Amino acid sequence: MSAGSSKIAIYGAIGANVAIAISKFVAAFFTGSSAMLSEGIHSLVDSGNGLLILYGVKQSEKPADARHPFGRSKELYFWALIVAVLVFSVGGGMSFYEGIEHLKHPAPITDPTWNYWVLGLSMLFEGISCFLAFREFNKTRGDSGFWATLGRSKDPSVFAILMEDMAALLGLVIALAGVYFGHALNNPYFDGGASICIGVLLVSVAIFLIYKTKGLLVGEGVDDETLDSLESLARAQHGVEAVRRPLTMYMGPQDVVLALDVEFHDHLSANEVEVAVDQLQDIIRAKHPEFKRIFIEAKGLAGKLRNPTATDAISPQI
Repeated sequence: MSAGSSKIAIYGAIGANVAIAISKFVAAFFTGSSAMLSEGIHSLVDSGNGLLILYGVKQSEKPADARHPFGRSKELYFWALIVAVLVFSVGGGMSFYEGIEHLKHPAPITDPTWNYWVLGLSMLFEGISCFLAFREFNKTRGDSGFWATLGRSKDPSVFAILMEDMAALLGLVIALAGVYFGHALNNPYFDGGASICIGVLLVSVAIFLIYKTKGLLVGEGVDDETLDSLESLARAQHGVEAVRRPLTMYMGPQDVVLALDVEFHDHLSANEVEVAVDQLQDIIRAKHPEFKRIFIEAKGLAGKLRNPTATDAISPQI
């Protein structure tokens, strides 16, 4: 998936959340609804989070330089982690605090009309935003199930926005239930309880995002299926006798580093090893284009490095 296509979901989320946040705060001001205020905070945080993810995408696209020889793809993971912390602390924390305060000092909702209008429009806009994010998410899904694809995804600009949009829709349902039952039963505790539930929801999403981005930030590798594929490609190459388990690390969603230790027949010349290494790189890139940098250490069966300057290969795509 290209960075340009993933930005569509981000722009959609930012636009929807800005408009929704304003309408929710207006409704909360006129009705005094705690759940509506929590939802306003949620939408405001989501707007800022979208901007941070967008900034991370732009930073990650900067070319490599002397200070960053491998590029800056990991910046996307850093800003995704900041987003997860904000969802946890500001979104979840404030919603939970507001709900507790409303339970301690309950105030009945006199006229829920504002809330119903805002919640209805919010569901419409959040639904559009969630549709855009889900469409981008589905481009990498293939035949896999939703949760399997979500666990496999390495692009925070897609899975973070999708999770926030899904949490927003569920939060709106909770807020609607709190407002409705609070007014229908003349019980303001439903409103405060809805705010607490929204806080718990946001904290749960934040923990998931922190777990995902932490692994990517510290240097997560590809899955076992891809490693097996890399080994098979290397073993099938002419002249290869043994291959160690490949070493990989995600630098970005479509930027993976590969280090491969290959042992060739002793009877091969240095030029033949160099040709074999070049062919192996081309084969790997053809099947796995996400490997932008490929380092191959070629050895003879006796363990002697054969022509390291020619065979320790690095992709020219920096």
